[in-house]
Amino acid sequence: MVLNDMKTLEKQAKTVEEAVQMALEELELRPEDVEVEVLEEGSRGILGFLSKMAKVRVTVKPKPDEVASKFLEGLLEFFDSDAKVECSLNGNVLSIDITGERAGILIGKHGNTLDALQYLTSLVVNRHSKEFIRVLLDAENYRQKREKTLQRLAIKMADKVKENKRSITLEPMYPNERRIIHTALQKDPRVTTKSVGKEPNRRVVISLK
Repeated sequence: MVLNDMKTLEKQAKTVEEAVQMALEELELRPEDVEVEVLEEGSRGILGFLSKMAKVRVTVKPKPDEVASKFLEGLLEFFDSDAKVECSLNGNVLSIDITGERAGILIGKHGNTLDALQYLTSLVVNRHSKEFIRVLLDAENYRQKREKTLQRLAIKMADKVKENKRSITLEPMYPNERRIIHTALQKDPRVTTKSVGKEPNRRVVISLK
């Protein structure tokens, strides 16, 4: 048996299945939590006597929150930042919050840097995951602040549309931000919203009903 810092365990038994099961029991994990490499198939000699033992190497798959933390902490070191990464995995949703010194540099204009980092983190996390993990990345509570800002903008622009009786086209926004505008005004009986244009220049238009 060999157990190293990479969370890898090697086991020998009469069959591959038995060797894998021994490793799983020792690691206290499920089959889906590990990757199995068969080192020796095992064989029987003359008259059915065991000639060669089966040997496997079982490697523990990294957890999504561990993968995300390592990736983002590496980026923070590049930026020479002492910000902290906090991860919370709930089902297939991984929520990540970055707080502390210079965390704001990861946000960018209208959160574009934050969105790019969220996308990259999702790629890294799902490369190691059998099931798709949805990654939600935030820094200094930016997402909530931005949502409130967009909600206020939506109401303000809707009031202008009602006053001037002319449609207003907002600046280009990411899909999640356009969704906030649509949701904020969906119950307003006097205005309607729609998205026009192509990404990345798709915009929300607010008009009278």
